[in-house]
Amino acid sequence: MPHLSIVSSIYNTGDVLQEFVQETLEVVSGITADYEIVLVDDGSPDAAWVVLETMSAANSRIKAVKLTRNFGQHRALAAGLDVCSGDYVVVMDSDLQDQPREIPRLYEKALEGYPVVIARRGNRTDGWRRRMYSRVFYWLLWKLSGLKTDHTIGNFAVYHRTVIGEVKRMQEADRYLPIIIIWAGFRKVVVTVTHESRKKGQSGYSLGKLLRLAFSITLSYSDKPLRYAVKAGFIISSISLVFGVFTLVQYLRGKIIVLGYTSIILSIWFMGGVILFTLGMVGVYVGRTFEETKRRPRYFVERTIN
Repeated sequence: MPHLSIVSSIYNTGDVLQEFVQETLEVVSGITADYEIVLVDDGSPDAAWVVLETMSAANSRIKAVKLTRNFGQHRALAAGLDVCSGDYVVVMDSDLQDQPREIPRLYEKALEGYPVVIARRGNRTDGWRRRMYSRVFYWLLWKLSGLKTDHTIGNFAVYHRTVIGEVKRMQEADRYLPIIIIWAGFRKVVVTVTHESRKKGQSGYSLGKLLRLAFSITLSYSDKPLRYAVKAGFIISSISLVFGVFTLVQYLRGKIIVLGYTSIILSIWFMGGVILFTLGMVGVYVGRTFEETKRRPRYFVERTIN
């Protein structure tokens, strides 16, 4: 069993993959001679798997996993966590924005007894649009799920194998590792690290994908949208009651002979929209429950090396 495992998912990072692995090897070999690097090809459309084949053939410490298609970053990370076996596990992105040279600092904190050591990006070097997308994503996630998150924190972290063992017990299909760690409640410490700009290519997360991810995470970890719907229904019912009493009083005073057509139509359309929205929200939760009850595998592996 290795002492240290490095786990990363690969998608559209084939151009910098060799550089990432080389830098990681140099850093990790300075920490311990007993390590492994687990790289998961998440259906990357570039030549990432060819690079992985070459590197893993030359170094048995590099474990390569090829998924049958793109299952998403966090399912790919789950595949890597299922493979790794280190006493300490480093999870990081492979685009070199998470710098391998920061691993020793996180590892030293882990040796102080913290089961979770999280990297905070002290100087996000993404473009303004990417930073805006990130802020919108985390704000929406916080408002919908009630889980307070930090937009400067990503996947980069060091976990003790006890934490990874508990995370692997969680079998839900839709996963987001940082939220799982928050929910699990393990003692943690945050370390500020340097964040580099992306050398090549661009992030696979568009605003639309981030919004869908936030909605998916919310459905998986919170019933807050349903409670919002209940509150909205209560507020609307209260307003309707007040308006109804007011209308009745006006009628008894002889000031209303025929109720307005416009107000009736608007009320019908508004209430119809609220009802459909609420039913749709319930339907989404029911659909998510249906998907989970199938107990399908979170990913399929096509090939492994080492």
